[in-house]
Amino acid sequence: MQKRAILITGTPCVGKTTLARLLASQLDALCVNLTEFAVRENLVVGRDKDRDTAIIDEVAMKSKLREVIESSGEKDVVIDGHYAAIVVPKELVTYVFVLRRDPAELRELMEKEGFSTRKLWENLASEILDTCLFDALEAVDEGKVCELDVSRKRVTETVSEVLGVLNGGKKCEVGIVDWLGKLENEGQLDELLRV
Repeated sequence: MQKRAILITGTPCVGKTTLARLLASQLDALCVNLTEFAVRENLVVGRDKDRDTAIIDEVAMKSKLREVIESSGEKDVVIDGHYAAIVVPKELVTYVFVLRRDPAELRELMEKEGFSTRKLWENLASEILDTCLFDALEAVDEGKVCELDVSRKRVTETVSEVLGVLNGGKKCEVGIVDWLGKLENEGQLDELLRV
């Protein structure tokens, strides 16, 4: 079997890192968390004080990730981060799994994690408006982008779904959630989309 570069992306608090670590463990794969990788490889070039986030050198990161994937031998590489699809060289990507979570559930998780008001609303807007999905579809071929609704699911269920796609038993799909339509129908759009 040929080694795979498997990307796990989505907005903060959807469960990317937990899923990536469990998946990597089950595949005996190398696991790369982009936040940790950026710090370890000195790829942080600044700080966005308004959003309290690191600014990374995307060109250097893309080059370093190419090295990691190409030097991993036969091992699969699982990479997680909300911008994974943008910084992994397109031709090396096997699949991008975009995790989606119901915005009401996501808000609760973000509040528990202590997200500031501005950061919380920006990230909720990102989820509602499909930002990570659009980024993935723009960065890699559509057939390699798989959208997974992880709302109210255990991580083991989601890992099973990912493994199903990787093993050819489950279809890779996009367009499975419409948070904008759902929230509008439920009368919650104004409450959850404040940016």
